[in-house]
Order: sequence, then structure tokens, then C-alpha cells
Amino acid sequence: MTITWTTGEFSGKAWEATAEIRRRIDELPLLVELADGSLDVNRFVEYLVQDDFYLRGYTRALAMLATRAPSPEAAGFWAGSASGAVAAEVEMHAGLMSDPALAGAPRPTVASPTTRAYVNMLQTMTAYEPYEVGVAAVLPCYWVYADVGARLAETASAVKDHPFGNWAAAYADPVFQNETRRAIELLDEAAAAVDDATRERMLTAFIDATYYEEQFWAKSYDQETWSV
Repeated sequence: MTITWTTGEFSGKAWEATAEIRRRIDELPLLVELADGSLDVNRFVEYLVQDDFYLRGYTRALAMLATRAPSPEAAGFWAGSASGAVAAEVEMHAGLMSDPALAGAPRPTVASPTTRAYVNMLQTMTAYEPYEVGVAAVLPCYWVYADVGARLAETASAVKDHPFGNWAAAYADPVFQNETRRAIELLDEAAAAVDDATRERMLTAFIDATYYEEQFWAKSYDQETWSV
């Protein structure tokens, strides 16, 4: 499934700037094996637990963004995402983790180095950088997931008795796709309100966060642990 995204000047530039990273993301073993159902259960559980650690930190980043938004509409969107969409995903994880098929898989008790670094970056961007830079930092989590997830869900739906089918289907959900479109609109609105220097900082934040998306999936597959 190919989704046609409606982009403005800045979002289109940011999306194009991350084309190579997104190409690599599409080829990651975690996503390829999730799509065809061959992913090892231990790796799937590692991914789910790390994603849960990540989402709890991401929620705080969105809540911070809401407090700094320049309009009630933008504040309402980010606050609603923090309390609604992300919370629903955490709940979905809890449901998946209760599946008896995953019961024997080891579960990490702390966020991995990559997960922690990504969360710290997002919370720093939303708390200490201008609002507009924070928006650019949180966007790849929406956009890359929506884009990759729609294709993954289509592939998984063709696999009979797919072990991770419910997880895959969630990312093609029309509500999630529409939330992503609104987030892209807010990104372009933010970019239109600032000078060129700030837009460059926004672009850097967007690229950095997209890179962290790639590394998050890659390191979850590797079951990354702390060496100290």
C-alpha cells in the first residue's frame, strides 16, 4: 500500500531529506520479518517492551509540546495525542503481552541505550528548543510509523494466521493515519511562522529523529543491552 501524503513546503523538504534513512528502514530485518510473520518471538517481545518504554517518554514530550503551543487548536492536538492515541498504543501493548504465546519470552526491565537516547533527545527538543523545533522532532514517530505501518499491515494481512497480525493492523488504522496528517499540517504551520535559521534547526531535528526511528528498530532486533 502506498499512501499519498499531502505536504507543504517544509514537510515535503523534510520528507525528501530523510529518503535514504527511510529506504534503510524499509529493509530492516525487524520490519521485514514482522511483515511476513517470521520474526522470532523473543525479538518481538524485546521490541514491544522497548516501545512501551519509548512511548511513556514520548507522551511526556507531547505533553510538554502542548504547554508551549501557540494556539488552542495546536495545544489541544498535542495534549489529545499524549492522553489518547499514545495511551491507546500502550494499552494495545499490554494486551499483546498477555498473549500466552509470548509468556515465555524474556522481558527487558530497563530501556536500552538507544531507547533512552531517543527519548532524551525528544524531551530535550520539546522542553528547551523553540516550539517549532520540538514539533519537527516528534513528527517522525507519527509519519514514519504511519507510512511504514500501512505497507506492513497490507503484507501481513495476506499471511494466514499471522502471529503479529493484530499489531500490524493497528498502524493502518484510519484514525492513526488522519492524526498523522493533522500533525504534518501543524509542522508546516510551525515552519511558516519562523525564520530560515529556525527552519534549519527544525530540519535537523526531523532528520535526527528519523535516524533514531531507524536505530530504535535495528537495536530492538539486536536485543541491545547495556555494557556497564
